[in-house]
Amino acid sequence: MKKTLLTALLGLSAVAVQSQTKKELDLKAIESMVGCHRVGFNFTETFQHIKDSTYKPSKDKITGALELVELVEKTEDKVVMQHILLAGPNMVIKHWRQDWLYQNTELYEYNGNNKWNYVRKTPAEVRGQWTQKVYQVDDSPRYEGTATWVHVDGKSYWENTASAPLPRREYTQRSDYNITLRGNRHEITHDGWIHEQDNQKILREIGKKDLLIASEKGMNTYKRMANNLCDAGRNWWVKNRKMWALVRAEWDKMFANRTDIELLNKVEGKHLWEMLSPLQNEDDQDDLIEGIQKVLKVFKK
Repeated sequence: MKKTLLTALLGLSAVAVQSQTKKELDLKAIESMVGCHRVGFNFTETFQHIKDSTYKPSKDKITGALELVELVEKTEDKVVMQHILLAGPNMVIKHWRQDWLYQNTELYEYNGNNKWNYVRKTPAEVRGQWTQKVYQVDDSPRYEGTATWVHVDGKSYWENTASAPLPRREYTQRSDYNITLRGNRHEITHDGWIHEQDNQKILREIGKKDLLIASEKGMNTYKRMANNLCDAGRNWWVKNRKMWALVRAEWDKMFANRTDIELLNKVEGKHLWEMLSPLQNEDDQDDLIEGIQKVLKVFKK
């Protein structure tokens, strides 16, 4: 009896140790994305699914830049990283943001036309998983997905499929689809990481079955570079991070309502990021918060 009990306790202990080790590997993989990188952005349309002889596929997109991934916050269950694009001399652009949450049960799923549906999962559905929440340049939601980090045969990777808005390179060029079903794979490499995508371009209309227009392959490579090459981005972030922390806080209040979110695309001919960016020059915190609240309020439907 005692031996059986001891064996059971040892077994539970071993499971706990293995679980803790797995989570540590997950955190190590996620945090390894931080740093200065030479990024290659590569996209090509691979298959046409719609039967239309006049259909014209998107042109291949091949470009690159330096990109800083700055660690904003880290706890045992959350990692926040801000991407900052260095597009050229003296050209620093606040890029996308990614948050990683452990065993997160609350997501916002994109459903087309600037609308995100609130979805709640059970703890059992997300056990051991990490949610990647991706935000746009103005810290509005973009897409979210939950999956398990895999560490096997010397590889560390995370895979998920999630609905997203059209990428910036497409939304001014295409109006025949309104959903990008993103097949995301993040894999850590010896000198950086890879963001591989197998995407589907989908037209979603109320009362109709989703129409698959075309498929697309994306390969974004992040090669780690010397940190000083991204000093301009780091200096810009030090100067502006206070303002964007306040923006994140206002968005968090909106997310905490746990209801669907629908945003306007433009107000008075301007996008949300165009109305938020000038606030970076505001020094008074009360005026800054008031300005952020006013801008976000007019964009929410």
